[in-house]
Amino acid sequence: MGGDRAPDEIVAGACRAAAELGVEVLLVGDPERIGDAGGLAVLAASEVIEMHDDPAAAVRTKRDSSLVRAAEVVRDGHAGAMVSAGNTGAAMVSALLRMGRIKGVNRPAIATPIPVPGSTPTVVLDAGANAECSPAWLVQFAQMGSAFARQRFGIPEPRVGLLSIGEEPSKGTSLVKETHQLLAAGAAGPEVCFVGNVEGRDVMSDAVDVVVTDGFTGNVVLKTIEGSMRFAMRAVLGALDSDEATKAAGEVLLPALLPLVTELDADTYGGAMLLGVKGVCVISHGSSSARAIVNAIRVARDAIDADLVGRLAASTGSAVEA
Repeated sequence: MGGDRAPDEIVAGACRAAAELGVEVLLVGDPERIGDAGGLAVLAASEVIEMHDDPAAAVRTKRDSSLVRAAEVVRDGHAGAMVSAGNTGAAMVSALLRMGRIKGVNRPAIATPIPVPGSTPTVVLDAGANAECSPAWLVQFAQMGSAFARQRFGIPEPRVGLLSIGEEPSKGTSLVKETHQLLAAGAAGPEVCFVGNVEGRDVMSDAVDVVVTDGFTGNVVLKTIEGSMRFAMRAVLGALDSDEATKAAGEVLLPALLPLVTELDADTYGGAMLLGVKGVCVISHGSSSARAIVNAIRVARDAIDADLVGRLAASTGSAVEA
């Protein structure tokens, strides 16, 4: 029920995913608003958490909302994952309160893939779940981000960087400097390949595979990159349509540019992953299309098949309770 194009695009994507991926998809929401479900099962939920709702308050008061019911379905073992394009904070709170945290995990984090043309995406976490963090939390983010990059992108030894304002260990806030000391001393364990501080310009490069930061900074980085890419795309397309000469050039260049457009499109990656809860939770962009939902369900399926939750528990030295 959540997202700018809900429920039509969500339902269309779910139907496509069921047909193309061969997975069973359960829709959760208001059957009347959903309408034709394309043969998919529907779990009725009478309430909707809107984009403007306060996440924590809405999850407490709207107990029959689609987000809360979806998290409960995963908790109860009737589904392997939940996917939502709705209120990000509410999706996170629903997953945390209904599924619970992996034992030993201090705080769940949102891991978002940032496209890097010609290379695997860079995983940035936290991308907004925790505005204020401690060094110990960032160490866990490094552990979980590394495990996630291995599972989702098949990177054997992900390079983990700590976001700062300079490469030197002495640069950054007290949080960054304390975290750097811990990571450099091996606090994250032998499975984490810490490469030191990285800067904002490194996020969309092949210099690093995982970038660790607090949720406030991570969300600003994410939104800045999204806005910059939209501006760049509009500027390029506008330049190729400004006069007859550029239109002619565009006919030649556009076929070469289209693969890059696809690679930079957020819909290609399906969504971010909430790491640290006892269930798979994929948080898609609010403007997700049917194509984005298909890809989000693909990401969720792959995470289930690879036992991502178990890998995350192992990465933090924890165990998933039954």
